[in-house]
Amino acid sequence: MSEFTAFSLLESIIDRVSLKGYKQPTPIQKACIPVLINGSDLLGIAQTGTGKTAAFSLPIINKFGRNKIEIKAKSTRALILTPTRELASQIMQNVDDYAHGLGLNTKVVYGGVGRQAQVDAIAQGLDILVATPGRLLDLIETGDINVKALEVFVLDEADTMLDMGFFNDVQNIIAKLPKSRQTLLFSATMPAEIEVLAEAILTDPKKVQITAETVTIDLVNQSVYQLEKSNKVAVLFNILQKTEHEKVLIFCKTKYGADIIVKALEQASITTASLHSGKTQAVREQALQNFKEGNLRVLVATDVAARGIDVDNISLVINYNLPEDPRNYIHRIGRTARAGKSGMAISFAVENDIRQLTNIENSIGQVIPVVTEQPFHKEFAKTSKEVTKKKQIKKPNRKTNGSRRKRK
Repeated sequence: MSEFTAFSLLESIIDRVSLKGYKQPTPIQKACIPVLINGSDLLGIAQTGTGKTAAFSLPIINKFGRNKIEIKAKSTRALILTPTRELASQIMQNVDDYAHGLGLNTKVVYGGVGRQAQVDAIAQGLDILVATPGRLLDLIETGDINVKALEVFVLDEADTMLDMGFFNDVQNIIAKLPKSRQTLLFSATMPAEIEVLAEAILTDPKKVQITAETVTIDLVNQSVYQLEKSNKVAVLFNILQKTEHEKVLIFCKTKYGADIIVKALEQASITTASLHSGKTQAVREQALQNFKEGNLRVLVATDVAARGIDVDNISLVINYNLPEDPRNYIHRIGRTARAGKSGMAISFAVENDIRQLTNIENSIGQVIPVVTEQPFHKEFAKTSKEVTKKKQIKKPNRKTNGSRRKRK
């Protein structure tokens, strides 16, 4: 019997959860679902991959499934605001799966596609709307949606909203919402701006903090390949030829770089596609769907486009370029080792990457092993700081004054 029955959810929801293979709630689901069913506001500190979509959507679906009302035209009972189109689509897909058979009206809206179909859907009145900030603000300003009857507001990936420059849009949207509502705010980190926002929009919230970083790090076999920049493609081929990984996710720095990698892999008859903001929404969705279904072996993505990617059985993540922000390293390698499974993450590092690599290691509290048994290994003259052991570190410590050690 599913442990989700302990939450007193509708039987149809429990059936749908079981069909998706969920045998027991994740830590964030255990902590959030009872709080949200009771109607409290919530501040959740958790990353993508911890199960938070179900944590916030199951109580909403349960509430609306038990209490159906006549919805006014152009209104929605719940609004889930999220930063990227891919994440919005993914959340909508999960919501529709969980709500199957309950007769709830749902819709996802985002930019980059025609707006008329979105306007027509909203005009009928919605139970749940999933949206990105830009398109939602546009629909509000043109009078195509009225948010005054909103009952539940979910702000997902708040720190990513900040990083992507959506913060002003988010604040403008919040200013238009009714004061009386249940509000949920989720963020992977808590910079000062998010703390201020949380204080402003949450009323006597319950706080749930899930440290997914430790779980992710423990389940992922991490390694670094030191090499010259000119040898990256050759090393990539070497890795793909020698491994049996069926789904490989490669992260790179730029859209241009992603397309170059795709071209090189296609010439080697490796099925691949790129995912970045230079592609149309239709092309991005098709690439992601093909990757999910196993029609592509490799997906090459930039950080922004890949936020929220939730694809089962990615066994290998390759950091073709190291991220500048250590937090993105955790987001990246968290695409593998999902649902308690193990995974592998390989990072390419050139000599100029030592500072970034040191920051990443200090952030996760451990040294990432260097693979010397690869054909293009290069010893670096520079050294990186000794990294504080993970058990001794509670947050990124970039002021560590430990001894220097040679990176081999």
